[in-house]
Parts: sequence; structure tokens; C-alpha cells
Amino acid sequence: MNFIPVNTPLITSQDAKCVFEIVKSGWISSSGKNIKLFENKLSKFVNRKYGCAVSNGTAALEIAVKSLGLKKNDEIIIPTFTIISTANSIIKNNLKPILVDSDLSTWNIKISDIEKKITKKTKALMIPHIYGFPCDMNEILRICKKHKIYLIEDAAEMIGQKYNNLPCGSFGDISTFSFYANKHITTGEGGMLFTNNSKLYKKFIAYRNLNFGIKNRFDHNEISWNYRLTNMQAALGLSQLKRINQIIKRKRYIGDYYHENLKNNKNIIIQPKEMVYAKNIYWVFGIILKKKSKNFREIIQKKLLKEGIETRRFFWPMHKQTIFKKMRIFKKQSYPNSEFMSQNGFYIPSGLNLSNKELNYITKTINKILK
Repeated sequence: MNFIPVNTPLITSQDAKCVFEIVKSGWISSSGKNIKLFENKLSKFVNRKYGCAVSNGTAALEIAVKSLGLKKNDEIIIPTFTIISTANSIIKNNLKPILVDSDLSTWNIKISDIEKKITKKTKALMIPHIYGFPCDMNEILRICKKHKIYLIEDAAEMIGQKYNNLPCGSFGDISTFSFYANKHITTGEGGMLFTNNSKLYKKFIAYRNLNFGIKNRFDHNEISWNYRLTNMQAALGLSQLKRINQIIKRKRYIGDYYHENLKNNKNIIIQPKEMVYAKNIYWVFGIILKKKSKNFREIIQKKLLKEGIETRRFFWPMHKQTIFKKMRIFKKQSYPNSEFMSQNGFYIPSGLNLSNKELNYITKTINKILK
């Protein structure tokens, strides 16, 4: 069996043709009709009034935080088990991230711990949906309404996922997507913000484009970024959006195949196929090793790599990040669930290019190594 990477994007000949047509037209940068068309179509897809395309998902989070106009040292709650972009977007805006542990059943933020962390300085929750399942949004929305705080919904991994038949990306005061190469829709790099608030939308548009002046274009009244998406990227995104249902169907087939063939392995923990409010969309397929001995995960990963199967570690928690320790961002606290997952978890190949033959080989190899 040849080397099987964790993910390779599926770029069809039609995708390539759409991008090539844009290249030929000369409209290759951040001007061009495809950008607005992509924003409109995705906004409709997630049932939002406004969409603002940006250069990546991290950019979307930074703009989202800045657009709320919060004061220095105001607090935003996030899970510690997440991508560093969430904490970075808060810190870069001179605000304070407050951490919450994760739920072992969903791998998302532990909702029962959120209200324990709310103070007078808490102004928002930033809720990323992790790996396969959305957070329980009814509970999240209840907390936000009760405490009168904003909700930033990071749906980077959830394009096409639904919570109680409502699309992920439709819940936050601000919601965000990522179109990185391993997402269900890719533009290579890229991201988008969504909202129903016209004032926030106008801020998104300004902040992604250097906040150019109105009377004098080159007289800027706020610090912002050059976080634009290109017309070429939008063309690729539009092409992929046309087959989003096929993409989700294939991702679920891959995930369900793994689940069926690994569920009886007593040495690992995997996510369930469905919860009361959602079916697993399997952005990635994660495995947590039950055995906690030192370097065991690395030993297993090396064995799989020797068999041609690439794996990747889970997120490293925010309170364990070297840079944040140096900066003394977080108080010393224990987050046992997040620590357990991050120390013992990894994910296996689940890209759209994965063949059924490779699926069979991977599951047999895992069960052989972890028998």
C-alpha cells in the first residue's frame, strides 16, 4: 500500500476549469464578481443576511473580535482544547481569553462549566465546534441571553453540518468559516464571516480592507488588516459549493465505515455516529488511546507511519502552549479532559480522495496494531 496522507483536497477538472477561466479573464485579485457571488450563496446556505469573505479562518476570528468594540482586558470565554487561532484573536485585540475544559462525549466545550467562568468582564463566548459534532447550541444561546453576552460561533470545521436541522454558522451574533485545504469546501486558504447585523457587516468590510477612508481613500481612521479573498479563490469555492451535498455524503460514508470497523476495539475511544441533535459530519476521524503510558501515542503513530498511514496529533490545549506560558496569559489550572484528549488523541486519514480499498487497509492495520 502506498503512503496515505491525513488529507488531500479533492479538486475536480471542473474546479480547475473555473479557476482557469478567472486567470484568463485577468480578474485575479480581490476585485471580481465571484467574491460577492460566493458571499451571497454561502450566506443563503447558512441562512444569514450578510457574508464577508476574507483570507483565512484566523482572519475571520480576528475581525469578528475587533468588530465587537470591546474594552481592553474584557473577557471572552473559549475551550482550552481548540486551535490557537481562537486565543490569538482575543489576545491580539488586547482582550483576555478565559478557558473552559472539554466534554469527553463530544470533544466540544464543557457547557456545564461555562457559567462558572462568567464575570462582570465577560463580554462574549467564542464557541468552536470541534472535529465532528456541533456544540449544544440551545444551551449556549440560553447562557448568552441570560448573561447578555455576544456569541462568536467558530464553524470552521462544520461547513454543511446541522444542529437540530439548522445550519452551523447560523447561530452566532457573528459566525465564521474556514476554507483551508482540509475543509469540506476549500479555496486553498480563505474564510468568511456571517451576521444578520448590518453595522457589524460594515465593520467586517472595512477591517478586511485596511479601513480605507470615505472622503480621502488614503486617510485611515482605524488600525485594520489586508485580509481579502481573491476572485480566483472565490471561483474555486463556488465550484465546490455546487457539490456540497456529495462532499458531506462521502465524508459521512468514510466516518461511518471507520466507526463500524473500529467501534469494537477496546483499546480506543471514538466519537459516536450521532447525538440527539446532530449526526457526526466527520471533519476528521479521531482516535483516543485508552492506555496513558508515556510516549504510547508516538509509538502507535510511528507504527502506522511505517505501514504508510499518516496521522496527526489532536490540538494542544491553550493552557499548555509554550508562548502563553511565557506571556503568563493563564493562571495555573487543571483541565483534565482536554489534557487527556490532547495527550492521547490523533486522527487518521479521512480526505475525500480516500478509496474504499484504503479505508479497509487502514482499519485492518489499526486493529492489528492495537489488538
